[in-house]
Amino acid sequence: MPQLLSVNVGTPQQLALRRGRPMMSAIAKHPVTGRVRVEGVNVAGDAQADLRVHGGPDKAVYAYAREDIAWWEEQLEREIPDGMFGENLTTEGLDVSGALIGERWTIGTVELEVCQPRQPCSKLGLRFENLRMVKLFAQASRPGAYLRIITEGELGAGDAIAVTHLPEDHAVTIAQVSDAILLDDTLIPQVVGATALPTDLREWMRAQAA
Repeated sequence: MPQLLSVNVGTPQQLALRRGRPMMSAIAKHPVTGRVRVEGVNVAGDAQADLRVHGGPDKAVYAYAREDIAWWEEQLEREIPDGMFGENLTTEGLDVSGALIGERWTIGTVELEVCQPRQPCSKLGLRFENLRMVKLFAQASRPGAYLRIITEGELGAGDAIAVTHLPEDHAVTIAQVSDAILLDDTLIPQVVGATALPTDLREWMRAQAA
């Protein structure tokens, strides 16, 4: 059965200097022990630096699969610890990037809904000390999933992950939405109708396809 390998949190720290000003980011996340509260728009102990583009109900929790991390380890020829991609939840046995928009998971007493892919920015490149990471991440089609909090509760490393709901009106995956945004906007008409997509993202994609 799919399981949660680690719960990772972080708070804003200086990642670099840009034009003499500190660039703050909470992408550096590290595993925590014990049961962790998930409520509101956050995992307890976690925060975001720039709330204009990070955080909020449709980016409350970020999940990334250990299988995808292992793939990156081969590609980059380095070890990658849990939390390195800025994920709150490192999973095993679950195709996170292949999850359907609107799919729901139960972990511990928490229910989460898959709603959109992660879009890489320069902070990912700085985190890996490799500015090519933004382009490589987009091309890899392994974006991981942002999740909405449907039911607040607690979870912890070692918990089973149960897929409790699959949408019946579409088969649009996280990876397909990522590809439409980052690689080929001609794919937008195929994915924009997924009902659980965030409204602002759907409107943006429709504008791009117009």
